[in-house]
Amino acid sequence: MTINQFLKYACNFLKKNKILSYQLEAVLLLSFVLNKSKVWIYSFSEKKIDNYKFQILQNLLLQRIKGKPIAYILGFCEFWSLKIYVSPYVLIPRKETEILVDIVLQKLNNNIHKILDLGTGSGAIALAIAYEHKILDITAVDFSNQIINIAKNNAKKLNIKNIKFLKSNWFSNLENKKFDIIISNPPYISYKEYFFLKKQLKFEPIKSLVSSKNGLYDINYVISHSLKYLNNYGWLILEHSYTQGFIIKKKLENQNFKNIKQYSDIQGYNRAICGQKYF
Repeated sequence: MTINQFLKYACNFLKKNKILSYQLEAVLLLSFVLNKSKVWIYSFSEKKIDNYKFQILQNLLLQRIKGKPIAYILGFCEFWSLKIYVSPYVLIPRKETEILVDIVLQKLNNNIHKILDLGTGSGAIALAIAYEHKILDITAVDFSNQIINIAKNNAKKLNIKNIKFLKSNWFSNLENKKFDIIISNPPYISYKEYFFLKKQLKFEPIKSLVSSKNGLYDINYVISHSLKYLNNYGWLILEHSYTQGFIIKKKLENQNFKNIKQYSDIQGYNRAICGQKYF
């Protein structure tokens, strides 16, 4: 079977099984297995695929239609134009989470030096910020060594050296450290929502997705404890569900945060919020 024949076959197979980005994913799988660029694949579309690699491709196609995310199959995804390696220990970074990076970059000034990324996962948010500003002092934490090792590996591959990775369950190992910005994409899906979304999310770590108290427990915990770790005039920046914006705004107000601002995603839904410690 030639490359061109496989692409037609894979596209039809994925499309029939309701994979929306079937053309892109067929090329990504082929590029991954052949270890060739997309340009090479299109340039040498009449090259033959040997039987061994075809069997591997068949297996990957079957994994994909069973719902395994393409990022877990390939072992990486793109975030902020960076190649981020992932595994089922960490969430797959979403495009919409790039809004958090945008907000941080907007807030940067000469008085902001120390940033904390709470629940760093693959390290995507911290890495994107560090990539743009290599003189910032960034700390990135998560609750397990497996997760921290994935983030460290991503930093090493990207040659990013201004991030300190630390095992910490939220603030538990931060002692009396203070930061100018605390940023987090915490678990915010309720157990009820997860029941309906389980088919799409079953391969991702539930602990990084789901929170009690209607999805608000972890967000409330971060808000309640962050003032202790923020410098005066420091910012707390959070991603949240599009249904939670009003409640989170009230929580920030009750904790005496000032200059609260909500941010919308490309579809117009509130997906992030920030507030400033101002006393």
